[in-house]
Amino acid sequence: MGAGFNRMNDLTIIQSTQGLCTYLIEQFPDVKERGITVGFDARYNSRRFADRVTNTFISKGIKVYLFSHITPTPFVPFAVNKYGCAAGVMITASHNPKQDNGYKVYWNNGAQIIPPIDKGIATNILRQLDPWPGAWDTDAIHSSTLVADPYEQVYLDYMTELGKYSLNRERNAVSSLKFTYTAMHGVGAAFVKRAFAIFSLPEYVPTLEQVEPDPDFPTVSFPNPEEGKSALNLSMATAERNGSSVILANDPDADRLAIAERREDGTWRVFNGNEIGVLLGWWAIESKRRRLRAKGEKMEGSKYALLNSTVSSNMLGAMAKEEGLHHEETLTGFKWMGNRTVQLAKEGKEVIFAYEEAIGFMYGTNVLDKDGVSAAAVAAEMRIELEEQGLSFAKKLEELHQKYGRYVSETAYVICKSPEKIGDIFEEIRRNKTYPIRSVAGGKVVSIRDLTIGYDTSKPPSYKPVSSSCKCCHMTVT
Repeated sequence: MGAGFNRMNDLTIIQSTQGLCTYLIEQFPDVKERGITVGFDARYNSRRFADRVTNTFISKGIKVYLFSHITPTPFVPFAVNKYGCAAGVMITASHNPKQDNGYKVYWNNGAQIIPPIDKGIATNILRQLDPWPGAWDTDAIHSSTLVADPYEQVYLDYMTELGKYSLNRERNAVSSLKFTYTAMHGVGAAFVKRAFAIFSLPEYVPTLEQVEPDPDFPTVSFPNPEEGKSALNLSMATAERNGSSVILANDPDADRLAIAERREDGTWRVFNGNEIGVLLGWWAIESKRRRLRAKGEKMEGSKYALLNSTVSSNMLGAMAKEEGLHHEETLTGFKWMGNRTVQLAKEGKEVIFAYEEAIGFMYGTNVLDKDGVSAAAVAAEMRIELEEQGLSFAKKLEELHQKYGRYVSETAYVICKSPEKIGDIFEEIRRNKTYPIRSVAGGKVVSIRDLTIGYDTSKPPSYKPVSSSCKCCHMTVT
């Protein structure tokens, strides 16, 4: 956030929203009646920016469902589908540092925007750079009949729908297993607490230093539970004081979930996103099979689907193949998995689980995006059943490796703030489509898929799909 056209501020919010508004008017003749949903997290200026967005839309006579309180990001796409809105906007920077904020757009199907929608919005932004009359005065939103508060109804309906994924409330209610939870100074605590109650799970032990929303994120330099132990130290200390063996952690807008489990020797294992994805994927298959069996039905593999992005492990695909289920790999990001879920539904297929290695999980189709609130409740219920069987997350993961094959992953990153430098690095990898890299970590590189330009060395001359905005090369190593 800051002054300038390459920062989040009142002007750029107004300009972006004017472009979005204009594009929606072009695309939906009934946009005034359908309206849009607007939500915000607990970061600095999030409510202020949400008010700017709302003011812009009502100035054109468009109805706005503006949440009155901070909400998890998943509430916005849920509301878009609930009310049949033309679009949704969530003001959040997810797990970024405190100086950041962001503007996330959902389309009328409840999934994040993809091309050519994004290009259409961008074109209209450039045509609407001058603020419209009244753009700076947001007082009107407090008295406008075009503004409605969806908070209570969405909260109720979201939790009701989430509760349908619980398999065994009776067992949950008598479990002595203790879970420690951290909201990482974000919005998640109250919503996960309610989700636990809906599942009849034991109340979690809160990491008090991080449970309340605080835009300064005072206990962490980077409020991302994906960082592992460096972000979970306070949770581990809380868990140890309270005899808790499992930690569940949301990022600040509660759309991601991290999990840590105490080993028998007292040390902690922090699971990476692929490991959690495999565990939740197994549970999604198992849960669906049990529900169908209870109705006297069999699990027809062609009807049920699992999705993961190209930067995630291949293990979910191996599980789907073994179980006879449909599996697809998408481009990076939940915008692709959400939209693919919509398309598969039209083809008669139900996506029961989707994930990306950056601790993002979509359990079912209540929300067509990653959802850390639902993932927390579902993971806790799974862990209670495993405990009853004498298993832990780690032991169950080993069982799954024994059955489906051993897939090992290690995630790491290097921060580079220069787009030019990033481009140079990938051009060096590409080197005129010769892709000279022959080995990685002692393993032989047998093929490289370049998702930026759409090229696969194993299937030249082309590979689809392509995402020119995403710098991504996928190497197969043996």
